[in-house]
Amino acid sequence: MSDPRYFRKGLGNHDQIAPLLHADYHNSLIEYVKAHDHRIRFDSTEVRLAHEFGFCYGVDRAVEYAYASRDRFPDRRIWITGEIIHNPWVNRRLEEMGIRFLDPPGTVADRLAVIDSEDVVLIPAFGVENDDFLKLRDRGAILVDTTCGSVLNVWKSVERYAKDGYTAVVHGKVQHEETRATCSQVTKHSGGRWLVLRDREEANWVCDYLEGRLSADELRARLGDSWSEGFDPERDLIRIGVANQTTMLSSESMEIAEMIGRSMARRFGEEKRSEHFRSFDTICSATQERQDAVGDLIKGGVDLMVVIGGFNSSNTTHLVEMSAKLVPAYHVEDANCLISPDWIRHQPLGERSPVLTQGWLAAAGRGATGETPLVIGVTSGASTPNSETGRTIWRLLAFRGVPEAELTEMVHGARESASPRA
Repeated sequence: MSDPRYFRKGLGNHDQIAPLLHADYHNSLIEYVKAHDHRIRFDSTEVRLAHEFGFCYGVDRAVEYAYASRDRFPDRRIWITGEIIHNPWVNRRLEEMGIRFLDPPGTVADRLAVIDSEDVVLIPAFGVENDDFLKLRDRGAILVDTTCGSVLNVWKSVERYAKDGYTAVVHGKVQHEETRATCSQVTKHSGGRWLVLRDREEANWVCDYLEGRLSADELRARLGDSWSEGFDPERDLIRIGVANQTTMLSSESMEIAEMIGRSMARRFGEEKRSEHFRSFDTICSATQERQDAVGDLIKGGVDLMVVIGGFNSSNTTHLVEMSAKLVPAYHVEDANCLISPDWIRHQPLGERSPVLTQGWLAAAGRGATGETPLVIGVTSGASTPNSETGRTIWRLLAFRGVPEAELTEMVHGARESASPRA
């Protein structure tokens, strides 16, 4: 789109905003830990940081464009169609900069009514539903599009499905901004249909229908409203193309694709499988890398995991899910959730609200003598800045009795020794 009011490849002021981004998101402790094989040890405590964690490229870009928009358009109103990313600290920081958030979809009749042609509108990394995009363009607002490239790749796949007469079956959360935006790309094409499946259980229901163990009415009743308008299983599940919300658990996305592919082959015959079923790898590489890194961290031996990220962050939740299968795992939103060595505020897997848990650190039961250190694994979701991950590690070490002065001397001494000298 060659439109002077549409920005997707930067705003031309990276050098001007780089110092502010560094001040807000850089963390010296994180740099120290990364430079020392992603681990730091004091006496009876060792913290190990996953080798892939925190901001991915798409999130980093979205945050940069938000700062760049404020710098480029200092006198204009700037809006965001939803959370720029799922991190409360980052979103609060943008509000402090005078960037406003539009009402969520469905809360008011026309949530875009406040926007006029003099405004700047940021499209988050998750993307925006196609109808909203068209309305924003028609209003003449300046659009700064931070939609992640991995999300755009999913959109291309589901659009191809729709053009070729395949229903897009999306592994995702039907109310998630990214999934809503993805499904909206399907309906750009006449007759385009979509169906969202949350997990293996829901995928099994589709397989049961395909293989004659479940009626169309029973399938619709179980799936609720997670399909496009007018969805008819008898018509719309003859040809299926599988895609996924990029932040889902990648192993589950691949398993769901295999499940549905096998059922289609059993229904129509293996020789006709390709006529009725398609699946493209739409797993986000950053999501995969962070999940793989958590697996490696736990295999290396940790006593508990602390996973940092917004409580509504899908990719963070899946890091918790992987961790909790093998060790005690605590999903915290930020360092402030580590209240004391005895109390932690965290959101248990599958719960909608955080809880307070007592004795969380002592429950690991190691490191008391110093002979066998307590090993704490740390990772953070793709929407979590290094500044917050560093604060969390700092607090963990303080809870384990590490003197602040000693930690400060270690981190800053290493930084000074690494600096070039005249």
